[in-house]
Amino acid sequence: MWCHLDFPMGIIGASATAFSRPLVSTFLAAAIGCSVAGAGEVVGQAEVIDGDTIEIGETTIRLHGIDAPEYGQKCNTSGSRAWQCGKAAKEELIVLTNGNVRCEGDELDDYGRLIAVCWIGDAEINRAMVESGHAWAFVKYSKDYIDAEAIARSSKAGVWQAETQTPWEFRAERWQVAEQEAPEGCPIKGNISRSGRIYHPPWSPWYSRTKIDTSKGERWFCDEAEALDAGWRPPRW
Repeated sequence: MWCHLDFPMGIIGASATAFSRPLVSTFLAAAIGCSVAGAGEVVGQAEVIDGDTIEIGETTIRLHGIDAPEYGQKCNTSGSRAWQCGKAAKEELIVLTNGNVRCEGDELDDYGRLIAVCWIGDAEINRAMVESGHAWAFVKYSKDYIDAEAIARSSKAGVWQAETQTPWEFRAERWQVAEQEAPEGCPIKGNISRSGRIYHPPWSPWYSRTKIDTSKGERWFCDEAEALDAGWRPPRW
């Protein structure tokens, strides 16, 4: 059984800061057609989007307090070689979510995703991703997983094998380069293909290969929220 949370028009894709926690919780509590044990709880089989994002039914969930490497990102090893840490993070999350996933949260991010902590039984998925070295503690937003990161760091697990670029540095670097070359400084590419309307941010593995033809209705976006509001979706790996 999957969970579909229905939100009033205007909330999805809007900034979560515009809504109070009690108000968002009220909408979450009105979930229908799914297994719900309390306000903001979503239960079901998960589809993994990337190392810190899943979907349960039609609900997109951003894992609270962690930041995994982007899918196309590579990290360093002690031997100065690179490994596909973004791909590995997604694969690890697929393993961790193999079963009936329970997620709990009461906030939406700027893209309408539920920010949540998720479990399989009593095992917390967010914490496991950080402890295994497949994600960083996202201390900009939460300090919940600093201890888990310390465990991964001490054992040199995953991204802690050697000094490497964090995902927020990776995104910022690629955004800065693409912004200088994009029309009017709006670097997100809105592509139209047989798979539909898909937008590619500068850190997408397919960014450099994606060409925009405005005569076909393709376009550039200044941020992801704008692309989502216009009907484009992020890529699936």
